[in-house]
Amino acid sequence: MSVPRADWSEAARFALYYAPPRESAWWQAGCAWLGRDPETGDELAPPLIDGLSQPLETLTVAPRRYGWHGTLVPPFRLAPGVAPETLVAAAQQWAQRQARLAVHVEAATIGRFVALCPADEAGETALRELAADALRALDSLRTPQTGAELAKRLDAPLTARQRAYVEQWGYPYVFEEFRFHMTLSDSLNDAPARAQLVEAWNTRMRDAGPLPVEGAALFVEPEPGAPFALWRRLPFAGGHA
Repeated sequence: MSVPRADWSEAARFALYYAPPRESAWWQAGCAWLGRDPETGDELAPPLIDGLSQPLETLTVAPRRYGWHGTLVPPFRLAPGVAPETLVAAAQQWAQRQARLAVHVEAATIGRFVALCPADEAGETALRELAADALRALDSLRTPQTGAELAKRLDAPLTARQRAYVEQWGYPYVFEEFRFHMTLSDSLNDAPARAQLVEAWNTRMRDAGPLPVEGAALFVEPEPGAPFALWRRLPFAGGHA
């Protein structure tokens, strides 16, 4: 289901995300876990997790707004004069050059978050290279950061390399700093709750097989603070790498 163009503000942001194939167990399980399908806009009932002290939906507020995804190119506004259709054409051209992958993944704790991550270095490297290629392909369509946005980014505790990436690419965690992940929780101080979520996801998806990376998707945030919606799926044309 496409987001009506009439609903988009001039401040709309776009992102290139990985999204599992619509009919796959990975898409259905992730959308249910977060309580929302960003492609249809449907609200879903999250699973009940035995022993969890509070409902799952209270622990997934932020990732629910962004939708079930793994970031390849983080959200950005289009440069002046660049139409959304130009972004679609560039993203489709990029996708046609990509090979399909199958990546072994597992839920794990990253700091105070729970996320789905590559389970081996081969998958991590393949997804890092995919994201780097996408970033280079679409960067000319991104509007430069405002001074306030740049200052806010640089106010975070960053390394010298991350600061340089913010200034050039608008985001610190790109190229060597990139770590593919699909977020499954808010930031949680409760370590036992994080452990319960990791176990619950890995148990639920034990027999799902590797994650099928067969395409990407353009997501749009129609106006600041709105839920991100899956706008266009971008199938990869190449065979398996």
